[in-house]
Amino acid sequence: MKYASFIIVLLIFAVATNASAQDSLIQKEKTLKKFILSGYAEAYYCYDFNQPENNDRPPFIYNFNRHNEVNMNLAWIKVSFNDERVRANLAMGVGTYMNANYTAEPGTLKNIFEANMGYKLTRKHNLWLDIGIMPSHIGFESAIGKDNWTLTRSMLAENSPYFETGIKIGYTTSDEKLSVAALALNGWQRIRRVDGNSLISWGTQANYKASDKLTLNYSTFSGTDKADSARLWRFYHNLYTTAQVNKQFGIIAGFDIGHEQNPQNKSAYNVWYSPVIIVRFVPVSKLAFALRSEYFKDKFGVIIPKFTTNGFDTFGASLNLDYSPTNNLLLRIEGRYFNSKDKIFLKETSLQNNNSALTFSASIDF
Repeated sequence: MKYASFIIVLLIFAVATNASAQDSLIQKEKTLKKFILSGYAEAYYCYDFNQPENNDRPPFIYNFNRHNEVNMNLAWIKVSFNDERVRANLAMGVGTYMNANYTAEPGTLKNIFEANMGYKLTRKHNLWLDIGIMPSHIGFESAIGKDNWTLTRSMLAENSPYFETGIKIGYTTSDEKLSVAALALNGWQRIRRVDGNSLISWGTQANYKASDKLTLNYSTFSGTDKADSARLWRFYHNLYTTAQVNKQFGIIAGFDIGHEQNPQNKSAYNVWYSPVIIVRFVPVSKLAFALRSEYFKDKFGVIIPKFTTNGFDTFGASLNLDYSPTNNLLLRIEGRYFNSKDKIFLKETSLQNNNSALTFSASIDF
């Protein structure tokens, strides 16, 4: 009986241990399923008809900014975690986009495309608190090319933040029509805050989906992006609407306006603004065309340095053709033209009012 009892105890222990191991394995499998690995790569070739000697496109362009060479605009790999009440993202990137937009960041920060985590504050409501390096709450254009209607970015997008670092609290209604957010930020497209700046900047966003075909957005930024000794308050307003007229036609209209204190007279403000409109036509599922018209005026050189009497006063237009042979591959070609009030574009050894370029890109995502 002693041996029988001992054997029974061993069997019970073995079964319990095995069940516990199986439960642990199942739990680990469930956890692993919450992790997602994704990636993106966008290569390009751009020919600038002004043929700049240093092969750099005009300095107000931060994407596809190298002339007459094959290059990588942006490539990243990302790990995401999504649970019922916890989420996190980590993405590391390379490319000419990273080089142009992260010049102010030190060391390894130059390669962090995204690094953030979030916690759902209540079980019943879609209220999240996120912290870290996140995509900007300003604008309808993303750094990820496939998400945009045009191959290149508008002047408006190129000269407003693509990313931001801070704390965000956001709420989305149960019908997902209205999303609102408030943010505390390190500055205007900053990971590391400007040396000598002791103040936090602030942002807000309200996004309303009136229907599946119509979206309205209003975002703001307020703060300073300079050291305390040279503090200038900046206020920025970003408005846009996206309308899908039918299956073939869509329209995006945006208007941004900013104000920053005048360095010589802080009771006055220097203003810059930019309207843009994009019309997209999709004749068949794998083919799309987009026509863009835009204008950017920064008379006082707040965002784009002033080299002429009129500052930056430029009109732009572009036409692109997209072809998507598979769901994750996108081939694009775009012609783009700029015309400035002053002669700001370098051609060989002289300046002229105009600039034009032809760009081809290929992107893939997984």
